[in-house]
Amino acid sequence: MRILELTEETKGNILENLLKRSPNSYGKFEASVQEIIETVRANRDAALFDYTARFDGATINKDNILVTEDEIKEAYDAVDPKLLEVIRKSLVNIRTYHEKQRQNSWFDSQDKGIILGQKVTALARVGVYVPGGKAVYPSSVLMNIVPAKVAGVDEIIMTTPPGKDGKVNPSTLVAAREAGADRIYKVGGAQAIAALAFGTESIPKVDKIVGPGNIYVALAKKAVFGYVSIDSIAGPSEILVLADETANPRYVAADLLSQAEHDEMASAILITTSRELAERVSEEAAKFTAQLSRKEIIQKSLDNYGYILIADNMEEAIAAVNEIASEHMEIVTKNPFEVMTKVRNAGAIFIGEYSSEPLGDYFAGPNHVLPTNGTAKFFSALSVDDFIKKSSIISYSREALEEVYKDIAQFAECEQLTAHANSVKVRFEDEN
Repeated sequence: MRILELTEETKGNILENLLKRSPNSYGKFEASVQEIIETVRANRDAALFDYTARFDGATINKDNILVTEDEIKEAYDAVDPKLLEVIRKSLVNIRTYHEKQRQNSWFDSQDKGIILGQKVTALARVGVYVPGGKAVYPSSVLMNIVPAKVAGVDEIIMTTPPGKDGKVNPSTLVAAREAGADRIYKVGGAQAIAALAFGTESIPKVDKIVGPGNIYVALAKKAVFGYVSIDSIAGPSEILVLADETANPRYVAADLLSQAEHDEMASAILITTSRELAERVSEEAAKFTAQLSRKEIIQKSLDNYGYILIADNMEEAIAAVNEIASEHMEIVTKNPFEVMTKVRNAGAIFIGEYSSEPLGDYFAGPNHVLPTNGTAKFFSALSVDDFIKKSSIISYSREALEEVYKDIAQFAECEQLTAHANSVKVRFEDEN
């Protein structure tokens, strides 16, 4: 891994390089994505079947697009019982964590018959997109479905691309059933997003679409936002480790590579106050990469978006951390909890040398669907909040309105909205 001094210039160059990975930088694909969306919107199921044949090499039709109970049973038979046990353990942790995020409706009664409040309502139908392709992600199935279930969503529709044999990966199906998906459809890519956004003969329209995907999926979610809600437009995976001389270089190197293996555009950054640690982490990363199964992907990721930055002091390092605003952030320092209080921008923060990033990916409970490409400055992890909406409640008695209606009318007339003013004054016209 390249080792650089942390300066304003290097920080600026790195931020510019990282932003190239954003879905907002891939305008050349937008026309293709828009064409797919419009075709699905117009031709519905027929377009889905055609695109699935073209892009996935699978023959899908109205009779087999929906995953059947027999296919789910077959998946359970195919999955290692030990994996099933782990999925169930992970589910308990994820559900327990997200149950603490539940919000309740509230009402506040005041004098003279005023009631104000907030009504919390779960979304009626949500679409969960689960990618296929380079890797299989049953963990993403759990992370997207569980908060929706905890929120009380009525119906959860899942879509995922089939293999050329027309089947879905068994571990994906088992995870979906365990988490509580109501229906699973064999369709992927931008065409799946379009189907969820507008509906087809087979797939119902949803209120919100969540879940990660490739650049086509990300751009499709961006294009349909407004017709439906979306969670976010996710970019490639990221990890940033903040470490001092007390960190174990093998642990740090291993954690950096855990994200670099996702794809060639993943980012892995170490910011440290120790040159010795920087050099040892670089050496360990090279050793690990040579041994790992996805070494070609890891090496390209490190060559393009891997950095080790040496800071003069911890304050300078933390300032860079907040500027980069990484998806995953590990703190491996003498006083990690003290450092954590100074971190403003990160999707998830892992504290201490035994809080390895995969703990969050698979098992601890917090959601692993996180903001990327610097959006941790203003976005949060996927949560129960993403699957609810809030309605304001307002109730005034005649007595309560009588005290304030002239104020309201004056405000309305100031804005030259006389119908607004009339709406309150008419209730007291007999008195005047």
